[in-house]
Amino acid sequence: MAIGVFGTVPDAEATAGTPTDMLEAASVFSKPLYWMFEMGQAALDPLRAMADAGRIYYRHPANPLSHTDFGRTLLAGFEMFERTTRRYGKPDWRIEHTTVGGTKVPVRIETVWEKPFCRLLHFERAFARPPRRPQPRMLIVAPLSGHYATLLRGTVETLLPNHDIYITDWADAREVPLSAGRFGLDDYIDYLIEIFHFLGGGVHALAVCQPAVPVLAAVAVMEAKGDPDVPASMVLMGGPIDTRESPTAVNDFAQARGLDWFRRNVITTVPWPHPGVMRQVYPGFLQLHGFMSMNLERHLQAHADMFRHLVKGDGDSAAKHREFYDEYLSVMDLPAEYYLQTLQAVFIDHALPNGTFTHHGEPVDPGAIRNVALLTVEGENDDISGVGQTQAAHKLCTNLPDDKRAHYLQPTVGHYGVFNGSRFRAEIAPRISDFVLSHNWPTKGHNQPAPAGEAKAAAAPDDAGEPNT
Repeated sequence: MAIGVFGTVPDAEATAGTPTDMLEAASVFSKPLYWMFEMGQAALDPLRAMADAGRIYYRHPANPLSHTDFGRTLLAGFEMFERTTRRYGKPDWRIEHTTVGGTKVPVRIETVWEKPFCRLLHFERAFARPPRRPQPRMLIVAPLSGHYATLLRGTVETLLPNHDIYITDWADAREVPLSAGRFGLDDYIDYLIEIFHFLGGGVHALAVCQPAVPVLAAVAVMEAKGDPDVPASMVLMGGPIDTRESPTAVNDFAQARGLDWFRRNVITTVPWPHPGVMRQVYPGFLQLHGFMSMNLERHLQAHADMFRHLVKGDGDSAAKHREFYDEYLSVMDLPAEYYLQTLQAVFIDHALPNGTFTHHGEPVDPGAIRNVALLTVEGENDDISGVGQTQAAHKLCTNLPDDKRAHYLQPTVGHYGVFNGSRFRAEIAPRISDFVLSHNWPTKGHNQPAPAGEAKAAAAPDDAGEPNT
């Protein structure tokens, strides 16, 4: 099993070697894994084409066999083969509207800031008149831990009626040319600081899982320098601030193997013809293997159920399966230096709680945080970031006043339920909105969206007095 990335890193000298040493040790010729994967995918192409042809033949209403159990069984088999062997691309956001105050409002997604490894997306809502309820700006920092930012589609949809949403859309490392340079944890924090500067300060940062550590570090660096563009608050959700608290299988696995094992076994080179050819990465197909292995029986049962639904003609249940796995099976490559540094700092060295975390060689002190309100959220049954790992941020922010901090433990939810699902919508999101509103303050950001009255499309004002989640 391979381990996913759920945290952040110290400076390179604190690891078992510099990033250069790490990557040179994983030579192109000793790491043919990615080439073997690509050859396997190419070898399956003719079989997938045959499966597609079979699906067309046995699905056509003019074919008498399409109305028999035999035909539906073959059709289900062809679809399951194609779905379990394909490489899934980046999913679409599929967010075109939201509801504000009972009125449907158009949503337009646009890129407002971009660098080689990340785009900042803005979910722009079109109002005819300014809504009566405040609409605080919120930056959702999506995890760079295997899945695309679209994994947070439900998070965005839930918060969008009450917030002006931005989100980090991290790039797939295999799509970034080698000429763009490397990307490590220092670069990750630099990106966050640049985004805070771009937004002009006073935004509310929400970090889901892995970004909890770099967001906390970025805010600490900015507070230490008296930066006026610090966020008004930060919400850390299911993040590995201190993985010594309630260690999970993920934490134990990293501790048992050590950095050298991961460097030797999971770092490989992007092959031609991908744009990132020759870049060292932790590949998405290995991450997916790790994700699936953690709950293998559940995934096997889900696919068996899918097969039965297809045979019975239960289109609704099959559609739900497709929707979930189209997202879940879409994975991206991570830059090797970022992955190894994160693994070393969060899961092995516990750099942040031990006070050894650095940014460009300078110590990062969470005690410098005095003005940015802090809310931590955890799930009772989280098997990725155990109970107490995120709450540990409060111990580190020693100079933050009590009226600027809060913690919430959501009963009966696992890791995914912390940021998605019915309990997130009904119980967690309203608490986030209330916390953000209570710590919202006017900003002078030079990149705030245009006044609502200048928007192109029409919608009624928001008359709701409470969070609409």
